[in-house]
Amino acid sequence: MGAQRGKDILLKIAGDDGGFVTVAGLRARTIALNARTVDATDGDSAGRWRELLAGAGVKSAVVNGQGIFRDAASDALIREAFFSQAAQVWRLIVPDFGQLEGPFVVAALEYAGAHEGEATFAISLASAGELAFEVL
Repeated sequence: MGAQRGKDILLKIAGDDGGFVTVAGLRARTIALNARTVDATDGDSAGRWRELLAGAGVKSAVVNGQGIFRDAASDALIREAFFSQAAQVWRLIVPDFGQLEGPFVVAALEYAGAHEGEATFAISLASAGELAFEVL
């Protein structure tokens, strides 16, 4: 994969019609995939080196972004997702790399604005179930 433009990463949420709606014009975004490890070291571990139990850790993903809303409908979708605190299906697309899709909860939603600038927002999504990755 060659260099990618950060502005091409898309954040979408599942709409009522089963399709996905691009919810925001994100100016900055991060996707963090995590896997906790389970230490299985005991007195019989070879050379007293740490041993990890394969496949036993908890996996999670956190998505953070900030930008401007595309329209009133996308603003409403994100706001409803935050206040309901119900897991919604989200899709994150990194062109020429892949897409990550699955249930996320809006963990944080912030609004800001400068006197002589546009209103902005910041969002943090926390994974709330199994995610799927598809190569594009």
